[in-house]
Amino acid sequence: MAEASCVSTTPPSVNKAWVYSEYGKAADVLKLDPNVPVPEIKEDQVLIKMVAAALNPVDYKRMFGYFKATDSPLPTVPGYDVAGVVVKVGSQVTKFKVGDEVYGDLNEKALENPTRFGSLAEYTAAEERVLALKPQNLSFVEAASLPLALETAYEGLERTEFSAGKSILVLGGAGGVGTHVIQLAKHVFGASKVAATASTKKLDLLRSLGADLAIDYTKDNFEDLPEKFDVVYDAVGQSDRAVKAVKENGKV
Repeated sequence: MAEASCVSTTPPSVNKAWVYSEYGKAADVLKLDPNVPVPEIKEDQVLIKMVAAALNPVDYKRMFGYFKATDSPLPTVPGYDVAGVVVKVGSQVTKFKVGDEVYGDLNEKALENPTRFGSLAEYTAAEERVLALKPQNLSFVEAASLPLALETAYEGLERTEFSAGKSILVLGGAGGVGTHVIQLAKHVFGASKVAATASTKKLDLLRSLGADLAIDYTKDNFEDLPEKFDVVYDAVGQSDRAVKAVKENGKV
């Protein structure tokens, strides 16, 4: 696609960004570079001045090279989740204008050719379709924490064909994905019962999010419960135990 004609506040040509040029551990390969070129936006993109960013497990897995066969070419600025202010707008952009506060996930497909210019920079570019206006009642930090974790939670519920009246057990209910699963299952999908696991100190958090049953995994084994669930959402990697807590014909 051709370079866009744009409305602009004249951003700089270079910016500070965290970059890695080879795969490996962050301590070995991730460097702060003060002279990374600010990405040129395409016609359907906006340039964002970053205010907050969030990191997810996919970021370190990508840095380790776990999916380098489908990764974009190095060097890479990591970071999927973004929150910031629009400073430049491509000619085909209709939803946003300079000065808008936006947030989103930079990559529609996390593992297939993700952007080389992620959110751990002063500026980043994003397609209009992956962004939304930041709600006024959320800070930039709060907004940046949401996109990828929320997408993961919602997609998982859709894949299990979760629907109103079904019960669900969320393993890792106090984590980034688990907290969203509880709220979506209870308040959006209409679950008949939501159970979730967490450590002792986080049981009240589970209840505040909508969990009907908060299970202390340091004291109780969830698979020993007499009650079984239509869906077990495993956000921690315990599938061998999760299958013991699901109903016949249920889904994990």
